Amino acid sequence: MAQSQKLKDLGEAEILQRLQKFCPAEVIGDDGAVLEITANHRLVVTTDVLVDGVHFGDRTTPAEMAGWRAVTANLSDLAAMGATPVGITVGLSLPLDTELVWLEHLYKGIEACLQTYGTPLVGGDLTRSPTKTIAITAFGEVLPKKVIRRDAAQVGEVIVATGFHGDSRAGLELLLQPETGQDLAEGDRQHLILAHQKPMPRLDVSAYLKGIKTERNFAGMDSSDGLADAVLQICEMSHGGAIIHESQIPISPALSRYQSSEKALEWALYGGEDFQLVLALPQDHAEKLVAKFGNGAAIIGEITAEQTVKLIEEKGRSSILSRQQAFQHF
Repeated sequence: MAQSQKLKDLGEAEILQRLQKFCPAEVIGDDGAVLEITANHRLVVTTDVLVDGVHFGDRTTPAEMAGWRAVTANLSDLAAMGATPVGITVGLSLPLDTELVWLEHLYKGIEACLQTYGTPLVGGDLTRSPTKTIAITAFGEVLPKKVIRRDAAQVGEVIVATGFHGDSRAGLELLLQPETGQDLAEGDRQHLILAHQKPMPRLDVSAYLKGIKTERNFAGMDSSDGLADAVLQICEMSHGGAIIHESQIPISPALSRYQSSEKALEWALYGGEDFQLVLALPQDHAEKLVAKFGNGAAIIGEITAEQTVKLIEEKGRSSILSRQQAFQHF
């Protein structure tokens, strides 16, 4: 079998020429992309960085899936702001001995996710580094009154999770420790692994929220750092608190069959990378959203005036959630 080409054998110009086929021809060639934004819309910009050995790796994330996940992380941030994506740029830092086939599969994953959500790749940068790093900046547009904000939650609103939580963490565990799921049905195994490798940004939910007539902005964020983290941050920014009901936290049947209820709850609260939305909404809007989307969407609690987040356990006991328990990058 022929030896795979290395990036060091090609040079920067050749590499960039190969990657330009993934971009619309009319937006490449200059120092920056010019994106037309409709009058009265706001531009939303978000950046996410993924590092080899921290966010992805050969054991858990093939190159194509790394590309998909990198895009999802950014599109999820746009969904969490209520924005419609209009383009992304990709910054890559790669070792000289990176195989060309890895890079091409990375971009196939990027392209597949972008095409799914009708978003173009409009530019980027490439540099040498001892560690593979993927830095994506995404741009979106949104009407001022449709921006979803973390600080907009009000006392009396209910808290909605738009889907199952804990599945991504379970999928990671199956990839790292496959022997732990020997008794798991193949359908459950694939469901959990795909939840980790190929998550879906909830742009469908944010698009639905845009159609609701309201005089104020909705509150929310995504759950990339865990369900507990999202609730805690919304409450902190809104100067309020919350009651979360353990029995209402959406845990998939596959996760329940894989792990104990205690471990499933831990992963649902703190596992992260489920890329669902966590929203504070008036009761009627919340009930309609849950009925429309189903598939794990659930009302899990309510916003309170107390500046604590309390978890009500199934047996009536309660505990206080804190940022120290939630995921922290550092």
